[in-house]
Amino acid sequence: MDAVLSLRGLGINFGNLRAVHDVSFEAQRGKITAVIGPNGAGKSSLFNLVSGAITPSAGQVFFDGREVTGNPPDKMLRAGLSRSFQITNLFFELPVHENLRLAAHFLEQGNGWLRPVSASRLAEQRVQELIDQFGLQDKVDELAGYLSHGEQRRLEIAVSLASRPRMLLLDEPTQGMSHADTQETEALIRSLATEHGLSILLVEHDVDLVMNLSDHVVVMHQGQKLAEGTPAKVRANPQVQEAYFGKHQEKA
Repeated sequence: MDAVLSLRGLGINFGNLRAVHDVSFEAQRGKITAVIGPNGAGKSSLFNLVSGAITPSAGQVFFDGREVTGNPPDKMLRAGLSRSFQITNLFFELPVHENLRLAAHFLEQGNGWLRPVSASRLAEQRVQELIDQFGLQDKVDELAGYLSHGEQRRLEIAVSLASRPRMLLLDEPTQGMSHADTQETEALIRSLATEHGLSILLVEHDVDLVMNLSDHVVVMHQGQKLAEGTPAKVRANPQVQEAYFGKHQEKA
């Protein structure tokens, strides 16, 4: 298998709290890997360790065959790894187009920050690609703060893709969404992997969505990896059923 992301014995302590302990797994290139677990399982801390938001106290992170342990988010982005946030992270007072343009300026590699928009050719080309890909033609001049919650989440994914990353980390991408928006986002995430070859790691609370969408599932419990495997294998695991699924399993 072709692993794009590899975690080896990853851990972080906050004082006496062992938030993540000895977690190892691989995410395969062009596939969707999901991390699930009950509240307090260590999912968010693990996500922050991978994205470079916090530095691990133990273990290693490898991306695309190179060690990136402890690299800050800007270096991770330059390496080809981008992320979204659990809480929508947009410039609400700016139009959709400007949110995308500011993110796409990464492609100028330090050039063009002070140029007029018309001169930022790489950035503007990427903005137009994202507007078409995400169906934002009717929203380009609308302030991000006036978009619906589902539209804001979709825009944030588009912003995360502006730098043309090879891997996208999605933190609770359907949080607070309606059923219709969740279905639309599920289809979007699937298309990013299957049609565009993007590798995706997501933390998600919606178990049914994870089981429908993911190629590989990692289950966290009390800061440690409890199990991993295909969705069917994970759902059938007695330890996972006892620790996490509960009534979800009863409905299945």
